[in-house]
Amino acid sequence: MNYSYNYSYDDDYGDGEESYDYDASPCELNDNRETELMVQAYVHSSICILGFLGNILVIVTFAFYKKAKSMTDVYLLNVALADLLFVVALPFIIYNEQNSWSMGAWVCKLLRGAYSINLYSCMLLLACISSDRYIAIVQARRSFRFRARVLFYGRLICTTVWVLAVALSIPTFLYNDRYEARSGLGNGTTAVCYLKFDQQETAKLVKVLIPSTQMAVGFFLPLLVMVFCYSSIIVTLLQTQNLRRHKAVRVVIAVVAVFIACHLPYNVALLGRTAALFKEKRCGTGKATVLALMVTETLAYLHCCLNPVLYAFVGVNFRNHFQKILVDLWCLGKKYLYGKRSSSVTSEVFISARKSVDGSNNGSSFTM
Repeated sequence: MNYSYNYSYDDDYGDGEESYDYDASPCELNDNRETELMVQAYVHSSICILGFLGNILVIVTFAFYKKAKSMTDVYLLNVALADLLFVVALPFIIYNEQNSWSMGAWVCKLLRGAYSINLYSCMLLLACISSDRYIAIVQARRSFRFRARVLFYGRLICTTVWVLAVALSIPTFLYNDRYEARSGLGNGTTAVCYLKFDQQETAKLVKVLIPSTQMAVGFFLPLLVMVFCYSSIIVTLLQTQNLRRHKAVRVVIAVVAVFIACHLPYNVALLGRTAALFKEKRCGTGKATVLALMVTETLAYLHCCLNPVLYAFVGVNFRNHFQKILVDLWCLGKKYLYGKRSSSVTSEVFISARKSVDGSNNGSSFTM
């Protein structure tokens, strides 16, 4: 969920009233509004484009070139779907924030809820990937029977993750709403999409519950699982003399390092903002909080672009599929432009590609 709104993120009811110690002068939280608009227009738009292309490539690979033969493959496909959900919703969020939420209340709830579902599902699925790699490498002998029914368990776990993500996002759907809030120092108003409440007790509870759940389930829990699993994997891999396994250690370190670098700053900023919710705040502190959330949130968004690189295309098999996709797209483009062959030949390209790739590569898409 995006908490870096400039209008009323500290008011109890969502009516624009803020509890700042103004130091005998009005507090203008919109000083960085122009910077925020530029970040949304350029940085967030770039994240949308790169994230869309990367995750679409993963989905196309599984749809036409590679069957999901391991639990990690099943998880990777669902991570790509979750990230795709986010990068599709983000442009609409950007448009509405820059145009006074012109699409109405239901779109407000839908977009905020979609982002919340993406957050929980993606983070939990990344934890599932690390757990599956731990079972496959550290507990290889004990896991044979469990991994024999790969698709059944993989789909069951993914379904559970999606249901849990929807359940955790219910407060986001319920309490986000479109309403008029005071804009800037003047008497004008602007439409915003944010948490709105009818009772002060509900406001205090939900404004602590939502970010606390997001930090606990959407960051700290996956982080603990990843650190434990990948630490055990590194110890196991270092005990072998296989050069390929040692290269996989670097991949593991990169996965954990990027996860921490992208999500730790935002969660620290969110923790500080939540801890200060019911304290009297000075204007300078409020401005710093808004700026910190804006910068760190953008960094967290970047992770959806890096997931395909870290979890999919870092593997040799997936890179081969990616190259095959580029070759097929080039061939299809030439056939479309020059019209030398019929559409029936076009369909044969995908069939032959799927057969040739599936027949030559049977390993897991993940490097380890």
